[in-house]
Formats: sequence, C-alpha cells, structure tokens
Amino acid sequence: MADARSTGGPSRSNNRGKGTKGEDLAAACLKKEGYRIVERNYRCLYGEVDIIAMDKKDVVFVEVKGRESDSFGSPEEAVGPAKQKKISKVALHYLQEKGLGEHNARFDVVAIRFMPQGSQVQLIRNAFDLSL
Repeated sequence: MADARSTGGPSRSNNRGKGTKGEDLAAACLKKEGYRIVERNYRCLYGEVDIIAMDKKDVVFVEVKGRESDSFGSPEEAVGPAKQKKISKVALHYLQEKGLGEHNARFDVVAIRFMPQGSQVQLIRNAFDLSL
C-alpha cells in the first residue's frame, strides 16, 4: 500500500518554478528602477537573500514574495519579524564578507501578485529596518 506522505513531487517543483518566475519579475522591475543586480540567491550560514542590488551607492537586500491570492495575507505581510531578523543577519554577514561596511544598506521587498490577467509587481523601498 502506498504511503500518503508527500514526495516533494509536482507541487514542490511548481513552487520552485513560481519562485524563479517571481525573482525574474523582481529583477526586471529593479533594473527598470535603476538598480544594478549584484547577486541572486545569496546563501550563507545564516540563510538566504533573494536579490542583492546596488541603488546608486546603497547596497539593497531584496526579499521577493509572491502570492496567487491574499487568502493567507498579502505577499509583503509574509516578510514578518522572524524573516526580517534572518535577512538582517545575512545582510550583515554579506557586508562584512565583501568589505562593504562603509556603504549604506537597506531592505526592500518586491511583492508579486500572480493574477489570471497578469502579474502585479510592487517595489516597497525601505520595507523594514535592521532587525537583530
């Protein structure tokens, strides 16, 4: 008899595909706004940041969140205190690792709503402050 547990099959790869699509949309939005993408999916022992970009002389750590509906809250609401703390730790590690401590840094969120008629992309600058 088959086990009822998920094997990480189609739904997991479908979510990964949506994540990549969302990050591609976010990167295009950021470029249109004049940002220069430095890294995507930066990982370290503290976690991951979706996009790291330069906006003039500011280092910007960007979290990308997408939703097909607001049933479980808006995309930007998904970047709560715990997620902010994790991103902050990753950001501090990145700045130290790259010797960028003298640069201003900020945290932006790109909220994406995947709608039947097309995706809505919203850039939220200075979405939150450093949280430790």
